[in-house]
Amino acid sequence: MDHQLTLTVLEESLAVCSLPLGNPLPDAIFTGSLSAVIQTGEEISVICRSDHIPQGATAVAGWRALKVQGPLEFELTGVLASLALPLAQHGVSIFAISTYETDYILVREDYLPAAIDALLGAGHTVDKE
Repeated sequence: MDHQLTLTVLEESLAVCSLPLGNPLPDAIFTGSLSAVIQTGEEISVICRSDHIPQGATAVAGWRALKVQGPLEFELTGVLASLALPLAQHGVSIFAISTYETDYILVREDYLPAAIDALLGAGHTVDKE
């Protein structure tokens, strides 16, 4: 299914981090318009503002988030594909996050203009926050 979506570019620079299991999480990671913590049996992944990277984390800073305007129904299919395909065709790597109500696409800051052009070219709308 083709989706024409509206996305908003969030202002903050973000970091994608990895921490060993059991590492304490400072409260500062939960500031800003987007943060996430995902724990698996091997690691803790954290998405936080670039200026709040937890101590001891392996981190890649300099990401920007594009928020899909929601809420999105759980029955929708192909939402991420409708975003990922045009971005991949333009050489833009993504880090995707889904929440209960919507999806977020993280792209490296250097690729944000190319990402916006690719999404606009695919028929999506992109607004600045």
